[in-house]
Amino acid sequence: MRINQDRRRFLSTAAATIAGLEVGMLGATKSLVRGIGIAGDSELRALRGATAWLNTPPLSADGLRGKVVLVDFCTYTCINWLRTLPYVRAWAEKYGEHGLVVIGAHTPEFAFERDLENVRRAIAAMRVPYPIAVDNDYAVWNGFSNQYWPALYLLDAKGTIRFTHFGEGAYDQSERSIQQLLVEAGAGAFSTGGLGQPGIGRDLSRLGPSGALRPQRNALATERMDTRRRLDARQQGRHIAEAGRQDRLSISRA
Repeated sequence: MRINQDRRRFLSTAAATIAGLEVGMLGATKSLVRGIGIAGDSELRALRGATAWLNTPPLSADGLRGKVVLVDFCTYTCINWLRTLPYVRAWAEKYGEHGLVVIGAHTPEFAFERDLENVRRAIAAMRVPYPIAVDNDYAVWNGFSNQYWPALYLLDAKGTIRFTHFGEGAYDQSERSIQQLLVEAGAGAFSTGGLGQPGIGRDLSRLGPSGALRPQRNALATERMDTRRRLDARQQGRHIAEAGRQDRLSISRA
């Protein structure tokens, strides 16, 4: 699938870029800053292309004007997004009263992720409290020119993209950017301390032993993991097919 290939291509490219630009930064994804000084809310206007909304009535660019907005592209079976979810959830809870609006843009990778009831059940099971734009037609995805899961876009009160990050990691930098834009927007006093790993580790109990964050995999390890999963799935399929063939032979002999 094209999107899957793009994701793996990004991981490989990111690893090479980090090695070349920041010696010593291993296993991290470089945050990308774009759009600074370019006013407008053209990306947020893509929200009108959402096919459904969960946890909220439909949101619009006009209604979000004056708010700091974090758009998080996700799909509910993506393990990389699942590892970022506790942080995004915590930011929504911590900064919501200070003017931050978190929006999850659920853009499906697989056919079953297009089923609204599947998405609804997954979002409820994962305790996602913030608005979710169901992006089955890729309208929001294309409006942001996005290519990756997970992808974080932070927009200031004028609707300008001020910070982006693709993949896992950079949680402290992301939170500092949220705080900076809230201060610029005139938010009231709030704690400037970061969330830190211990404060949210319990939310990851299903992702690692004792609720701890699992180490981030580098591009090669991720590629090997994807390949192993595909081989395991094929092997399982062969076992099922062979079992079915044996059953048919037993019936015909009887």
